[in-house]
Amino acid sequence: MPVPPFRADHVGSLLRPPELLKARAEHAAGRLSAAALRAAEDAAIRDGVALQREIGLQGITDGEMRRGSWHMDFLYQIGGVSHSDHRLHIAFKNEAGTVEFSPTAHRITGKLGLDKVIFGDDFAFLKSAVGEGVTAKLTIPSPSMLHYRGGRAAIDQAAYPDMEPFWHDLAEVYAKEIAGLHALGCTYLQLDDTSLAYLNDPAQRAYVDSIGGDGAHQHLINIRLINQALANRPPGMTICTHMCRGNFRSSWMASGGYDHVAEALFGELKVDGFFLEYDDERSGGFAPLRFVPKGGPRVVLGLVTSKRAALEGKDVLKRRIDEAAKYVPLEQLCLSPQCGFSSTVDGNALTIEEEKAKLRLVVETAHEVWGD
Repeated sequence: MPVPPFRADHVGSLLRPPELLKARAEHAAGRLSAAALRAAEDAAIRDGVALQREIGLQGITDGEMRRGSWHMDFLYQIGGVSHSDHRLHIAFKNEAGTVEFSPTAHRITGKLGLDKVIFGDDFAFLKSAVGEGVTAKLTIPSPSMLHYRGGRAAIDQAAYPDMEPFWHDLAEVYAKEIAGLHALGCTYLQLDDTSLAYLNDPAQRAYVDSIGGDGAHQHLINIRLINQALANRPPGMTICTHMCRGNFRSSWMASGGYDHVAEALFGELKVDGFFLEYDDERSGGFAPLRFVPKGGPRVVLGLVTSKRAALEGKDVLKRRIDEAAKYVPLEQLCLSPQCGFSSTVDGNALTIEEEKAKLRLVVETAHEVWGD
């Protein structure tokens, strides 16, 4: 059986079907029980699994159907993390202008800890639903995401007067989470990390400076943190990271190639694969891939956009794969969409049929390029 990441792969989230969106709204209004909402999520996940299998994907996710947010639904379940009464005001960008997003901010109000396997029940359901011959893939936010949104300012001084114990405890939380997921049978885990892509944008490095960090060197801290979390990773577990520059209702946050982080990222981060956003000019060129060790981690080229419905041409995709192969051997490359289709419950501006066409394009193109 092939080992992930697969030649044709995908980031994870899928558009929520109308029936699930209605059930979520009914539950929020108090007209639908938690058990009934869970049943609606189960049905949506089974349909999403069937969709992925029909298309020919080998890494099968739950589409993040149970989540409102790709990361906060996880991070709020870490001990010591609380909701704040403050709201963030984030301006995502698209071709037409900006899209405002105002999520609740979080605070670290106590020592970080883990008293359960987060998404453990969700993964167990997914594993039971995928069937034979494919691999259940779980996506969770990278540990650096707990820090990136608020920085030092979001961490109570009483809980962590110094930052080193914070980084240590955060890595320990993730080490326990990874061990717990492995015990449940998880062999394919993806750490979603926007920070390592955002930090290529000078405006984002300035933002990190403004919240008490060091924008020029934050990626080095994040790489060290992730490596510490993975230091005792279970054998036989593939762990990848996905990096994009923002994905909310077909909009984005940051721009810039991987140049600022590339040497340390590709040379030092101890993962098995990098899912990289490469769907438009905002992502820069392939030259930073020269730092990927030959024979090392796989590079999953996110050449197919999840933000727009128009299908890319196969010839264009193949030419771009050839360009990337100047820096990383072809046998070390894979293909995927650049991001998920629904990083929040809102989803991108595509239909489910258009989403299927995108995923099918990935599978067909990968088969024509690699044959396996």
